[in-house]
Amino acid sequence: MNSSRARRAVSAALGFAVLTSGLAACSTGDGSSASGGKITLTVATFSDFGYKPLYKDFEKTHPDVTIKERVSQFDQHHNQLSTQLASGSGAADVVAVEEGYLPKFREIKDRFVNLADYSAAKRKAEYLPWKWAQGTTDDGSFVMGYGTDVGGLAICYRKDLFGKAGLPTDREEVSRLWPTWNDYFKTGDTFRAKVKDRAWFDSTGNVFTAMMNQVTYGFFDGDDRFIADTNPDVSKFFKSTAQAAADGQSAALTPFSQQWNAGIKQGKMATMTCPAWMTGLIQAAAGPENKGKWDIASVPGGGGNWGGSFLTVPKQGKHVKEAAELAAFLTSADSEKKIFQGPTGSLPSLQKVLSDPAVQGTKKQYFDGAPTGKIFAASATDLKPSYRGSKDQQVRIPFGNALALVEQGKASPDQAWDKALSEARKNLKH
Repeated sequence: MNSSRARRAVSAALGFAVLTSGLAACSTGDGSSASGGKITLTVATFSDFGYKPLYKDFEKTHPDVTIKERVSQFDQHHNQLSTQLASGSGAADVVAVEEGYLPKFREIKDRFVNLADYSAAKRKAEYLPWKWAQGTTDDGSFVMGYGTDVGGLAICYRKDLFGKAGLPTDREEVSRLWPTWNDYFKTGDTFRAKVKDRAWFDSTGNVFTAMMNQVTYGFFDGDDRFIADTNPDVSKFFKSTAQAAADGQSAALTPFSQQWNAGIKQGKMATMTCPAWMTGLIQAAAGPENKGKWDIASVPGGGGNWGGSFLTVPKQGKHVKEAAELAAFLTSADSEKKIFQGPTGSLPSLQKVLSDPAVQGTKKQYFDGAPTGKIFAASATDLKPSYRGSKDQQVRIPFGNALALVEQGKASPDQAWDKALSEARKNLKH
């Protein structure tokens, strides 16, 4: 992602994006078909949400239903949905929408089924309160989507590279290295002084995204007014990240690209900002030969959320009742528990699941047995969500692009800041 997947990320530059996958063909233009009394439901996502085993479970109890999945790249997925909603055709029966894009689609909620008409409101108490609120409008009477996951933050790190730099490798000792982001960057300087052929982190975009997701208001205030040019948190986080890049701490890899995956596999960076869903991406990219080299520590600044999605049902579908039932099933307590304990590791957004002893006791063996259940569940229940404006995506992209210029040696931190603000203001007009 979000997450949650990888699900989640904002743009290629900022990290609200995820691993790409081939676009699977759907049965008809609107994602549904019927023949011989059977129906096909299509689910559109932008990464592996861990649903494939769940589809089989649903089909066993619904023998007249066949489920197909189509997966496309993060921004492409959401842009296609905008086009499909505008034209009135082509959308899948169930469509995942990442939290960063949700404010945009809330403005055209009439194109979506109100899941409250299918008993969704009864599930309100199941969710983390802030997660439920994100997926509703009109004081909660219109339920746009069922929350899938949340993206509680941590830092994933390479134990072998820390050892090479003479840094502690125990996850609790590592967590104590960086109570603040300034401490994180200072530790990066220490690492780079000892290990010159490796970067401290993968991408300025990913670091900046994590930092921004720790503040209640970043680019917009609660009235949806652009405040990035006056909010001291934005300039502070941007310039400190840009300066770290200028100092050579970044591997300058475009998040979720093939080069980024290769960089993870080759160990080109010592740390990565790591929401729960990122663990699945790291494991997939790094491969079995790197099992045990990665571990997980606390994130600087004390918690935060990056990503998390919702399953929506566009009105244009031919089988909205069945689609709503499928969306509810995929986000049920049993389903979210199975997903978290599976390879994707997406963190549930349901309170009961987060407190489940089995979830609390979950450990990720790939990450040297890190207690991911405790680490990520604690971050999810304690965090305060970051407000997203209706044009959040349009604004975030210029900041990611400007940071990339610093990584490429094409701009100083101050020059990049000026460019980011200029481009963001232009995007607000569209």
